[in-house]
Amino acid sequence: MKKFIIGVITFLCSSTLLMAQSATTQALADKFTDAFSLYFYKNTLRMLNQNDSPEFDEMIKNIEKMRFLMLDKDAVKFEKNEYKKLVGNYQNEAFENMMTGRFNGRNFDVYMKDKKGSPLGTVILVNDSSSLYVLDIIGTIDMSKASQLFQTLNQSTDIGQQIKQFTSRKESKSNNKGSKAEEKK
Repeated sequence: MKKFIIGVITFLCSSTLLMAQSATTQALADKFTDAFSLYFYKNTLRMLNQNDSPEFDEMIKNIEKMRFLMLDKDAVKFEKNEYKKLVGNYQNEAFENMMTGRFNGRNFDVYMKDKKGSPLGTVILVNDSSSLYVLDIIGTIDMSKASQLFQTLNQSTDIGQQIKQFTSRKESKSNNKGSKAEEKK
């Protein structure tokens, strides 16, 4: 029964028919169609809290909807200058840089939008040498908890497994290319 429930949650979270929170995130997903994408709503985020942690509930209490997007930079040929353009596009959407930091070898940039007439928005960009992660949130999160939210998603059994499957596709493709090149010789 637990596997069935987890399967249903995974299906609901991975639907790509839902609208993105920001035009920049949607444009990124449209440009890099091989990107790994998940959607979360408040109730699906609560389901990740399998330990009934009050700290986790407090962390997500102001999140209405979240899109998680992951790009394998090498596979999609994401260049350094594209990151600067991505940040500029978020800023053009009225997102303001609220925090920049490093955690476990990754750079974290947190942007917030608080414009009258539109919902509060938060974008967390997690950038390392091989991957770009985007957490596009309708709502807010305590700035000091941004890395903890990413870490929780990354360590979630089901989501972490899907992330590992996504990243192992790259290794599988590069191994197949190498063996095909050897076969041609």
